[in-house]
Amino acid sequence: MKVSLHIGLPPHLRAEAVQLYWLAFGGKLGRVMGPEPLALRFLTRVLRGDHAIVALDAQGRLLGMAGFKTPAGSFAGGEMADVQAIYGRLGAAWRLPLLWMLGHEVDNDRFLLDGICVARSARGRGIGSALMQAIETEAVARGYEQVRLDVIDSNWRAKALYLRLGYAVEKTDDIGLLRFAFGFRSATTMVKPL
Repeated sequence: MKVSLHIGLPPHLRAEAVQLYWLAFGGKLGRVMGPEPLALRFLTRVLRGDHAIVALDAQGRLLGMAGFKTPAGSFAGGEMADVQAIYGRLGAAWRLPLLWMLGHEVDNDRFLLDGICVARSARGRGIGSALMQAIETEAVARGYEQVRLDVIDSNWRAKALYLRLGYAVEKTDDIGLLRFAFGFRSATTMVKPL
């Protein structure tokens, strides 16, 4: 299968990217960002195409994507106004603190991966490895000497990929009571020097 990698999410693939992102991360975000129709509306509103690398097949179909975070923003961030616009004031009041605790950090010294996902039909074909190589190349192009990522305890497949690609465990943090909101117990920070 011929695969091409591109920096930036083409606008015509946005709806497909939102679905792929939700399939990959809805399991951990669903209790906070759900119900699904609202979560999809929110993601459609906030996904930043300029903070993504996409893998496309020869026909231009989306096979996978990797988002990244910079001081200028993140792939799947959003602001308070975005949360309020989709969930209303009351819905935003309890969601914002939880989402902030989960992922507000920007690492100015290391390039930060902000999620990677591969379509089910394309798994096992090296797409994830290719996307990670593209993230590393983008990090170097932006002047970073390391890539950092966080992987949850229940995502053993991703952790195995990162270890295979040379990422080392820096620390593992228990998320405490947040586990009831997000459905996982800990997150492991992994780093790779470039």
